[in-house]
Amino acid sequence: VKENNYRGHGDSVDQLCWHPSNPDLFVTASGDKTIRIWDVRTTKCIATVNTKGENINICWSPDGQTIAVGNKDDVVTFIDAKTHRSKAEEQFKFEVNEISWNNDNNMFFLTNGNGCINILRQVLVAAGYPELKPIQSINAHPSNCICIKFDPMGKYFATGSADALVSLWDVDELVCVRCFSRLDWPVRTLSFSHDGKMLASASEDHFIDIAEVETGEKLWEVQCESPTFTVAWHPKRPLLAFACDDKDGKYDSSREAGTVKLFGLP
Repeated sequence: VKENNYRGHGDSVDQLCWHPSNPDLFVTASGDKTIRIWDVRTTKCIATVNTKGENINICWSPDGQTIAVGNKDDVVTFIDAKTHRSKAEEQFKFEVNEISWNNDNNMFFLTNGNGCINILRQVLVAAGYPELKPIQSINAHPSNCICIKFDPMGKYFATGSADALVSLWDVDELVCVRCFSRLDWPVRTLSFSHDGKMLASASEDHFIDIAEVETGEKLWEVQCESPTFTVAWHPKRPLLAFACDDKDGKYDSSREAGTVKLFGLP
């Protein structure tokens, strides 16, 4: 593996996501009130887009045309990925956590601090600008709904909450089909395997739960030494990447920390 550093942001980089179909491009959201699009072939930033607030979450639409970014003031901005201009902006009256399009690219989902999943549909208004119309709000959890992920097959999506539960939802019916309750702490991160058969979830518990999606049964428990804040399955293989909080405490500024670990290597 070749390792590169991508320098340019002036504050913490809170999230990154890859282009849905171009393996050379990814975008980062930062507290410096910008997002940056990077090209891995040149390791250079190809676009910097200024935003209104400190950005904390970001996602790319499945068709690759739009980047949505959320900031600390619960504003979600939709940016044209080609022109790098803002297409629309939405201020929410509640805490916005994770944001995501569905696989069909026609609905936009967000999880909120009231335990709800909000679903919005993009409609074109007269001026040609897209506008988001709320179409449904689902009471998913009794406490803060933190993360959301869609499975690659388009059958389910999963949400994780501060109540330590992971719930699995039928995409078409928008009903909860099962819950996974093996974690004890707020669920911070979720990832479906490439075939949609496994779901990894993690929290401040010192393990990652890997569940069988169709039965809810525990397939494996990956032991960690500290809280896990992000997990991601390989797009083609049963290989899980994860990153944990640093063991010596995150305020130990005397060293550069941040280790990515892999589970599932032969």
